[in-house]
This record gives sequence, structure tokens and C-alpha cells, in this order.
Amino acid sequence: MSIRKAGGTWEPLLLPIEPRHCKVCTLGLYRDKTMFRGGWSRCTVCDEFVHYSCLASGKVSFLKARPRVCKTCRAAKEGVPSSSATKDEAPVAVGS
Repeated sequence: MSIRKAGGTWEPLLLPIEPRHCKVCTLGLYRDKTMFRGGWSRCTVCDEFVHYSCLASGKVSFLKARPRVCKTCRAAKEGVPSSSATKDEAPVAVGS
């Protein structure tokens, strides 16, 4: 499909297809690369598509955690100290 400009040249109307990219490894989510490697899934935290191998591991290393969470979201979650840990710690008075 195309529209003819007034000058007689043709301009294509088809937009290029841009593939999605994995948020963790920044590689394209092409079917030919991921078909035999587990495919891809959506992270439940950031709602982005990632390779199956870029999902966080579960209790067994080759099984993935449920709900599906990518490695970057898991690292961000573990990197932030929990609010309950800061409330439990009370300053200790040191006496002589």
C-alpha cells in the first residue's frame, strides 16, 4: 500500500516492525533465537517481556520463581532493606 505524492514519487505506508527487547539482557525477543531456549515471559512487577532465562530462579535453579519476576526486579527488591528490619532495631544504650 502506498500513496502517490503530487510529484509522482511513491511513499510506502508500511511501518517497520520493531521487535521488543529484553529489559535484563537488552537482546531482541526474536522467535528464532528464543524458540528452543524457553521463549519469553512477562515480569509481574515491571510488566515487561523478558527472556525465560532472564527470570529469577526459584528454589530449584532450573525452575523459575512464581509469580514471574525478572532478575533486575528481584535484585532491586533484595537490595532495599525491608521496613520491618529498621523498626525492630532499637538503639542500645552503652553504660560504663
